[in-house]
Amino acid sequence: MTTHDPEVTVTPTVTFVVAERDDLEKPYRVIIENDDVTPMDFVVVILRIFFDLEFDRSMSIMLTAHHEGRALVTILPFAEAQERIYNAHHTAREEGYPLTFYLEPDV
Repeated sequence: MTTHDPEVTVTPTVTFVVAERDDLEKPYRVIIENDDVTPMDFVVVILRIFFDLEFDRSMSIMLTAHHEGRALVTILPFAEAQERIYNAHHTAREEGYPLTFYLEPDV
């Protein structure tokens, strides 16, 4: 008795987009979103450590996000902004907080 493996064809559904170097060097806005879980003092510490902001500026951004739902943190080149956001998210998750930042092109 001989068994044959069925012929299997896999079709990928992932699309890769290659960004141009110029697009990666364009400025991006780092935006912080308010949440009802992350303590305000923790947000200020994250802003100071990962975005190199002074205490007063960090407080102002945190309060703007708290009252308006979101706030502009800084404007950076894409790769630098992405790395800082990753590090901030990683630290927040380690502490059990859902603190969220995102990027948008600076138009």
